[in-house]
Amino acid sequence: MEGVNGKKVGHLFENISSFVRQCIFSVLSVGPVPSHIAFIMDGNRRYSKKQNLIDGNGHRAGFSALINMLKYCYELGVKYITVYAFSIDNFKRRPEEVVSLMKLMQEKIDELTKEESIVNHLGIRIYFQGNLKLLSDHVRSAAERAMVKTSGNSKAVLSICVAYTSTNEIVHAVQESCEEKWDEIRKLDANNVGGNLVRLEENVKDKDEHRIGVTNVDRHMYMSVCPDPDIIIRTSGASRLSNFLLWQSAHCLLYSPAALWPEIGLRHLIWAILDFQRNYLYLKEKKKQS
Repeated sequence: MEGVNGKKVGHLFENISSFVRQCIFSVLSVGPVPSHIAFIMDGNRRYSKKQNLIDGNGHRAGFSALINMLKYCYELGVKYITVYAFSIDNFKRRPEEVVSLMKLMQEKIDELTKEESIVNHLGIRIYFQGNLKLLSDHVRSAAERAMVKTSGNSKAVLSICVAYTSTNEIVHAVQESCEEKWDEIRKLDANNVGGNLVRLEENVKDKDEHRIGVTNVDRHMYMSVCPDPDIIIRTSGASRLSNFLLWQSAHCLLYSPAALWPEIGLRHLIWAILDFQRNYLYLKEKKKQS
């Protein structure tokens, strides 16, 4: 009987919370709403120590915080959500910690793609961004399955950056751009071979066509599936980007609440949105000038 009453109270509390969020988001929606919010999920280990939790439980609490943020962003109408889950630099941690994090990552990826998961309930498509070759076979396979399973979802996009750093992303994009240009040049060279051979310089109307520009690099970025972020939220009070979305963050706001990632809540998101709305016209003008 107590269990039934507990469920009723929990259900009632969730309904009241949902109604309050709807009211708040209705007011916020009068102003501009960001299309893309990115999160640097900092503070899971410190939270674990703070709460005297066993290894891994800080990251499990962080996963619950991620689910809540996904729900809040979806309800507000934010189309793109990006999270910094695992840096390439994190592979330098103790081997046993890396192995433990990989196992936890695989577990949570599989959990995200279950039929009854919030991802499928809300119609969220998942992308894993980064140098996925660095992941263990099991984790990489789980990530690939998740991307395939959610490929039909179209209401929102969740990009999970794993085995990622911005410098690695930029180098990758430049390499891909160079390969693309060399392929174009080789094709032109091949077409010029024969009786009517014409030098490449004379066959090209504009030499600039074969120079690599910003648009070429943009197209080959891991994050090309999303617009640039409007807000980057980094928990734990740190104001550095830690090699995250350096190419894409020239005109976005950085919000750094003191809360550790598992402690992040609705109030932090609301404050970030209000700050974005206060600075919206200024940011819009800066983007025009760039």
